[in-house]
Amino acid sequence: MDHGRYLGMQLMGCLPERVVLQLVRERPRVVEGQQMDALLQFVSALRRKLRAPRLTDGTVEQARNAFRREMRAYAGPKTPVQSVRDFDIATAGGSLAVRHYAPLADGVQPLLVFLHGGGFTIGDLDTHDEPCRILCLYSRMHVLSVAYRLAPEHPVPAALDDSHAAVHWARAHAASLGADPARVTIGGDSAGGSLSAVTSARMRDEGTPVAAQLLIYPAMDAVTQRGSHSLYGGEVFLSGHDGKRFTAWYTQGTEIRREDPRVSALLAPRLDGLPPTLVITGGFDMLRDEGEAYAEAVRLTGARAELLRFPGMVHGFINLTGIVPAARAATIEVAQRWRSLIDEACP
Repeated sequence: MDHGRYLGMQLMGCLPERVVLQLVRERPRVVEGQQMDALLQFVSALRRKLRAPRLTDGTVEQARNAFRREMRAYAGPKTPVQSVRDFDIATAGGSLAVRHYAPLADGVQPLLVFLHGGGFTIGDLDTHDEPCRILCLYSRMHVLSVAYRLAPEHPVPAALDDSHAAVHWARAHAASLGADPARVTIGGDSAGGSLSAVTSARMRDEGTPVAAQLLIYPAMDAVTQRGSHSLYGGEVFLSGHDGKRFTAWYTQGTEIRREDPRVSALLAPRLDGLPPTLVITGGFDMLRDEGEAYAEAVRLTGARAELLRFPGMVHGFINLTGIVPAARAATIEVAQRWRSLIDEACP
């Protein structure tokens, strides 16, 4: 898919919903009383008509390259922040590339250690540059995006060890970044949400909990089949096939199984004592129900857990902000809700 075609999609955000769907000869998609955003439905239909590859089609390297190309096309103009700097940090597992986004806000602000999505296998600092910029600007906080090691070359627990090391580094160096060491948080989307939840629980067990966690359509249970899996497992933005292949790559060559809490955070023996949590889901996402089950399970322990569902959104919507106005509005709302949680729970 070429960049010019997606530039044309940006213009469609100004068209009436009826016209957008007529272009792909579809009626509005309504499931469980939810209606998919018309432009997202258009993108989904166009990808099917063009036979765009699924996230895990081909070899691992082919999947990575295809994801990079598509995310570049979706990104649109860059959201402004005060500064962006790439550098490496030293950890026990080796050097990690990170990208620091400084906010425009005055004063010492919180810091979010961000772990990108991509099934533990694809994705990088560039594929999630725009989501990090939006989070930085609209949550008025520092963001440290981490290029953790990817499977299958580095299966579980490599990415978890990198995530854990990155949070400890961030806490030790927050002041040098201009951030508040007492308000170091963790978060990510999809696989990054899984890494965040597992790392958060690990730091709870160590007695060094993070200040809060942001889980955006997280992958929380690779075992249990829920309603959203059967309803939305055929979506082009994340399919059941993709989910199974990502899990296989993540655990390849190890004795770690799908039910291990390091893979399925919802199946952990305890979910109490976790920091304030914000879980984001999309109505048309196969991972919706497991993310919402995690939020409810944490809430039942007495911990603070908030859930925000965007009924018309699909998996990956924070990466579609350049071409889908509703996805950008939703991502901005995520950032603002996230900052509100931090201000209330971690003043």
